Amino acid sequence: MLFLNATACYLLAYQMVHFVAEAAPVFMARRRNIPGFWSLRGVRFVLGDGGWRHDTVLSVYGLGPLLLLGLGVGAFGLFWLWLRYRRGLAKLLLLWLAFHATNAVLGGLLADTVTQSGTWYVPNWLLGGGGTWPSTVLGLLFALLQILLGFLAAIPFLLAQDSHTALQFDKRFQLVAYTIMGPWLAGSGLLMLSRLPQLGLNEVLHFTTMVLLLVPLALGCQQEFFNESEALPYPTRVAWGLVALALLGLLAWRLALGAPVWFR
Repeated sequence: MLFLNATACYLLAYQMVHFVAEAAPVFMARRRNIPGFWSLRGVRFVLGDGGWRHDTVLSVYGLGPLLLLGLGVGAFGLFWLWLRYRRGLAKLLLLWLAFHATNAVLGGLLADTVTQSGTWYVPNWLLGGGGTWPSTVLGLLFALLQILLGFLAAIPFLLAQDSHTALQFDKRFQLVAYTIMGPWLAGSGLLMLSRLPQLGLNEVLHFTTMVLLLVPLALGCQQEFFNESEALPYPTRVAWGLVALALLGLLAWRLALGAPVWFR
């Protein structure tokens, strides 16, 4: 039950973050009259290198990270200020939303640097003066920051759990398996299957960089002496509506972008 609920939250949060990450450059490209298409493989622009200007690159590729940064901070702030001591899956969904937004901005730069696409252009055009060293340096620094945030996220993640059994210290391995690593493996696998045969290397790398956050999170959860203070336990149930919504989101994304959507 914990696994199904956590996987549904993982999938929904990823789809929301991924939509913002890809809709932002499409929005800015249309405003700048830059032609391209949006498909399961991502957003591609039909414009030669000579057609790009400094301000165009920064606006098209820089809006997404800014929006995701605000989304991640807002989701975590809402969780911490209002929901962390309440019951329900809303707090877990908000936390996964913050995790995916963090990975899209921090781990995403490292992934984009490998494929030389997406946000890779932003630091190079801001700081590189024609060189590509800024994205590499910032990508490594962002990766280290993501690892640190993973350790710091252990207490918030434990607060997002309602199962008294899973929160017991001797059950932490099951908690990590069912609510962290299991949802990452199953959720990423379902997302990759839904993109076939148009799955790109960049999106696979984005799933992989999530390890920089989740492995420290898992280690932190196993080490923290934390117990639910609530006196009366409540039974854990599968949120079938949330599971169905996550699966419908996968289907809707595939139907909408199975054929390329052109824009200009």
